[in-house]
Amino acid sequence: MTFSADLILKNAIVVSMDPQFNLYEPGAVVIRQQNIVAAGRQNEILQQYSAEQIMDCDGKILMPGMVNAHTHVPMTLLRGLADDLRLDVWLLGYMMPVEREFVSPDFVRLGTGLACAEMIRGGVTTFADMYYFEEDIAVATAQAGLRGICGQTVLKFPTPDAQSYEESLAYARDYIQRWKNHPLIIPAVAPHAPYTCTDEILRACAQLAIEMDVPLHIHLSETAQEVENMRREQGMPVIPFVKKLGLLDAKVIAAHCVHVDEGEMRTFQHYNTGIAHNPSSNLKLASGIAPVKKMLELGLNVGIGTDGPASNNDLDMFEEMRLASFLAKGSSGDPTALPALETLAMATSIGAKALHVGHLTGSIEAGKRADLILLDLTPVHNSPRFQRDPQGIYSQIVYAAKAMDVTDVMVNGQWLMRDRRLLTLNEEEMLREAEDYARRIDIFLIQREKSLLSKLLALGEATEEEESFEVQVKVPVESIAGIQERLLDPAFEILRTRHYREYDVYFNFPPPEESRLRYREDHFITPSGEVSRVRTRLTLLGPTREYSFPQKVLLSRSRYLATATQSLRFYREYFKPVSETEIEKERLRYLVRYQETEFFINLDHLHKPDLGNFLEIKSRTWSRKDAELKSRLVVEILEKLGASPQQTISQDYIELVNT
Repeated sequence: MTFSADLILKNAIVVSMDPQFNLYEPGAVVIRQQNIVAAGRQNEILQQYSAEQIMDCDGKILMPGMVNAHTHVPMTLLRGLADDLRLDVWLLGYMMPVEREFVSPDFVRLGTGLACAEMIRGGVTTFADMYYFEEDIAVATAQAGLRGICGQTVLKFPTPDAQSYEESLAYARDYIQRWKNHPLIIPAVAPHAPYTCTDEILRACAQLAIEMDVPLHIHLSETAQEVENMRREQGMPVIPFVKKLGLLDAKVIAAHCVHVDEGEMRTFQHYNTGIAHNPSSNLKLASGIAPVKKMLELGLNVGIGTDGPASNNDLDMFEEMRLASFLAKGSSGDPTALPALETLAMATSIGAKALHVGHLTGSIEAGKRADLILLDLTPVHNSPRFQRDPQGIYSQIVYAAKAMDVTDVMVNGQWLMRDRRLLTLNEEEMLREAEDYARRIDIFLIQREKSLLSKLLALGEATEEEESFEVQVKVPVESIAGIQERLLDPAFEILRTRHYREYDVYFNFPPPEESRLRYREDHFITPSGEVSRVRTRLTLLGPTREYSFPQKVLLSRSRYLATATQSLRFYREYFKPVSETEIEKERLRYLVRYQETEFFINLDHLHKPDLGNFLEIKSRTWSRKDAELKSRLVVEILEKLGASPQQTISQDYIELVNT
């Protein structure tokens, strides 16, 4: 008695990747609708099953499709945009500004289509994504016919698809509810990372994932700096921190996990957390090498991901397999580490388990979805073939096969590519549209690079323009104490006092740029001499123009302030100054009211360079008439404080240092 089916694939080297790692040569696979019915030796299969269609695989490898465990598919449209940068500069200085400007439903659908074409040609049948407008990504993925775990990104600041994290969460909930039972798409929630999300966001995302029984996709412990910052701010590394918030109670897909110790790995094991190892991306961004060998020894489910095509710069899982194996060997000093069979399992069956879809895909077994690829071993780069050791087939796949060797791809029982011809996508049309996006993004970045202000605004940090007219004058003084005594004069009403230690780094730029950028670190000093808090700010100082008011005290300049949320190193690499000037000073600042007008009076001692003591008086206004009045009052204040108006200096400290 024979059983009927829709399709039998015969005359293949069946690499099953099932729990026993069965190999069948010649082998055959039986498919009915979207499912695999049976796999085994060809003669046995043909005796037991009949089908409307029997396809001869010409001796090719028939294996489960690749599982790309972590990526950002729409970023195909940002491939090659900014390379050879540190992760924070790359992400915050280039990717996010361009995304804020260009990412839209149209952008993500096109980028997803391009990515699906690339992944189908490379034998990928399942991928885990994290990006914006994820429902549009899901639509494009389903149209292409691929299987996707599509995670809606949630961040603590505005994104292209939401003005707040509450809006992102609401979007995610609605999207998950409507896609929950789709045959190809598994909706997910994706809080970007602990350093871009608040505790509240992480808890809310975990609760949503648990309630809806969907995966939670997140970047964890990608860089040493991330881990160090978490230790400093929370008193613990990243993994204990997210465990404390309840994040690991969800079906977590943890991308990267480069900087984790054995204790954290055991935590992952306890919670059945899936890991996505991204070898190319981690090397390109110098994030490090994940301890994959140890993870696998402990029994963790570790898949392989390409990361996004803007940080890799491709979606080639064959390349990632080969590199993953070599990295494990090279970093451990053990050439037996991560052998070919185990590496292929990471890219298929183990990868599926890491994405919490091992019951659906990742191996050729009865009951699983028919997600299959055919691989041609006859090209010259994979010849000859030795057959004395059956395990040699895994070495051929991992160490010698290329993405171009994939000839046919099936997902959910449907062909997406036959004889290297895509059946569900129009590559030529998508490539034309992609070139148009590239042209527009080029124009945007060229315009941005023309001014420091544009680059500052592109970071998306809180930026405000201060008053245009600045009244400022300095006088060198012998004693600060003498000035303090004179401030007790009843003519001065002291409204507020502050004590700072200020550390300034000025970025200098070549002509025709006339502005300077100042990175300032203010240490607030208590009466007992302790540092109570530290504030960092960026100030973009436009060129000054002096006017002939008394003692040249009126200056006009544009001034933009922004909170410095990144490190000095970040701004140095982002703005690329030609030189830097450092100034360190001790400052006593008084906000006083004199003749119903407020002024800042600074008593400064410059330590670096050693320029001595200065009395500085400042006030700002939008009104030129008001500025003229204040410039006259400044001369009176100088005289009352015992300073000589004839010794006034209208320059900033940076101008004094550079003269």
